[in-house]
Amino acid sequence: MTQYKCVSYILLWNIITAVALVDRQLHTYSEDARNYGQDKTESLTGSFPFLMPSVSPKTPDLYLCTPIKVDPTTSYYIVGYKPNATMNTAHHMLLYGCGEPGSTRLTWNCGEMSKSTEEETGSPCGPQSHSQILYAWARDAPRLDLPPGVGFKVGKNSQTKYLVLQVHYAHVDQFKDGSTDDSGIFLQYTEKPLTKLAGTLLLGTDGVIPPMKTEHMEAACEITENKTIHPFAYRTHTHGLGKVVAGYRVRSNARGVQEWTLLGKRDPLTPQMFYNVEDSSPIVTGDFVAARCTMKSTRHRNTEIGPTNEDEMCNFYLMYYVDHGEPLDMKYCFSQGPPYYYWANPDTGLHNIPDKDASIL
Repeated sequence: MTQYKCVSYILLWNIITAVALVDRQLHTYSEDARNYGQDKTESLTGSFPFLMPSVSPKTPDLYLCTPIKVDPTTSYYIVGYKPNATMNTAHHMLLYGCGEPGSTRLTWNCGEMSKSTEEETGSPCGPQSHSQILYAWARDAPRLDLPPGVGFKVGKNSQTKYLVLQVHYAHVDQFKDGSTDDSGIFLQYTEKPLTKLAGTLLLGTDGVIPPMKTEHMEAACEITENKTIHPFAYRTHTHGLGKVVAGYRVRSNARGVQEWTLLGKRDPLTPQMFYNVEDSSPIVTGDFVAARCTMKSTRHRNTEIGPTNEDEMCNFYLMYYVDHGEPLDMKYCFSQGPPYYYWANPDTGLHNIPDKDASIL
């Protein structure tokens, strides 16, 4: 299919179009503590606590972001993530790698619900800035350690100059008494140069789920860059209507018939951690990556893609590495979703499509 431009659907994944930055520099707030990599008690490997700075959210379904500036004089390689959160407090967390943050503030509202609040708003990353998702967490998922020798490069000689933590607070009753939250992630990193650089590709859709129906939300993109990627982990995410999310590598064989290789399939209402892929064979130029979310509505209304618990999401994250060279320039793969987009549409370039029943666990 024709690759959809990320900006067209950026609202769906809370990478909202940002207001112009008033100041290109962050406020100075304990830079020695907040600058990533500043504490070098270990010469090669360390752990950095990237946590919300004791916030007290008051608005349900609030998305809050906070940034750290990466030390620009050193290359760091993130090799693991240890979450510091529970699903009773945080609906989900995302870690973004940015060229610039979406605001100059210590924290800001970085979700679609921003229009109903008086707080400063903006996207996680700044307008026209480099933006990629480095990690995602939900539903009490455990820590993630990348394969040996694999890391996300940030800092010097990287497009990632800032890290931005986004936390979605679906429910805020526990903060009505003034209680605060420090949900976040302990970043495990090394300064030892790594040649296997990690990347994350997010597949997702727009679209509408009809009332009292089962709907299949699908997305696919062709790998057009001259790179070989090695998938090693995947993660699924929906809200309450999701029954199963599956991801595939699609490749044409010598007879021109497309073969669909399962990368991963999960019930998205189980812990939303990164799981080992079902098949770690390389994905190369000309292959497609594809994802399908099976949604079952018991509601007497349409359910649209959106950020709140009353909306839905269809996400399949594919984590991979490249052996030398840079990760894909393509960070996101989106479709319009139902009722406009399906794999079976004549213009997608897809055929030999798995039966919809094949998505059922």
